Amino acid sequence: MPITINDTPHDLPDDPRVSLLDFLRSHAGLTGTKKGCDHGQCGACTVLVNGVRINSCLSLAVTHDGDEVTTIEGLGSPVSPSEMQQAFLRHDGFQCGYCTPGQICSATAMLKEIAAGWPSDATDDLEASPKLTGEEIRERMSGNLCRCGAYANIVAAIRDVAGENA
Repeated sequence: MPITINDTPHDLPDDPRVSLLDFLRSHAGLTGTKKGCDHGQCGACTVLVNGVRINSCLSLAVTHDGDEVTTIEGLGSPVSPSEMQQAFLRHDGFQCGYCTPGQICSATAMLKEIAAGWPSDATDDLEASPKLTGEEIRERMSGNLCRCGAYANIVAAIRDVAGENA
């Protein structure tokens, strides 16, 4: 069964050593996902696999047989940006932009995690639904680094999409 990337089927690579990140960029031609550290520490390569965010540099492409992968290109386009992409623009949630695709993919999945009631290390009450506090957002986004320091604007963009006051 092929891997589906942004609703388009792709054959998996013959080489089992190819990372999902390299497959997306080199084989599928989707260069929006960035290669940062290549060690799973910066989050620039964050994509969604079956709706769950992962660091694509740490995952082998062949392990995603039959999976649905969504990259930044699959969330929206320049003509029709996603709500999160629009919020990043409104709140200036980027500077150099290198980390932005991973930040947006991560933020999109993070809001779904909160809606599903998944706790984080910052969740006060494990019996209740997590609240979208600044601390909760920062904890959940801690795997996505921004060397330009646009964190306050990223949090504002996420709160905006969630319907919270920024």
